[in-house]
Amino acid sequence: MSEFSKPSEENAFLADHIALLRTSYRHWTGRELVSPRMSDEEAARYLFHAPLAMVSHDAAKDPIFNYANRAALELFGMSWEELTVLPSRLSAETVNQEERTRLLAEVNQRGYIEHYRGVRIGRHGRRFLIEDAVVWNLLNSSGVPCGQAAMFQHWKHL
Repeated sequence: MSEFSKPSEENAFLADHIALLRTSYRHWTGRELVSPRMSDEEAARYLFHAPLAMVSHDAAKDPIFNYANRAALELFGMSWEELTVLPSRLSAETVNQEERTRLLAEVNQRGYIEHYRGVRIGRHGRRFLIEDAVVWNLLNSSGVPCGQAAMFQHWKHL
């Protein structure tokens, strides 16, 4: 079960988690995820409804998704409750899991990567190609790794 409930007005669209994504993204890339003028609450609302896919997973040995915005939920064809209990490795078909493992190892080593391209799989085996993704490590306020996040605006169903 996810440590978070589905983003909504009642929980400020998980503003604390989005703050973690924002600060970690800035740490690794030197860029802003959204306008720095936005509060974390504004950024969280914006990113949940944005026309891009954004996901994150925890730092467990077999990481579990702990966040997905509306576009990602629709792309994967899952509800919040379904996606946030899914080991993130299962977002890639078995044949693509070795490549996904290599990608995450590179992100662990470098902090982030850009222009990632790969095939993922949604509910009921629906495959899609993501392009030009950014994947980055998440660091808590003490600088300890606590997961990874990805965002991408370009995908096509296969």
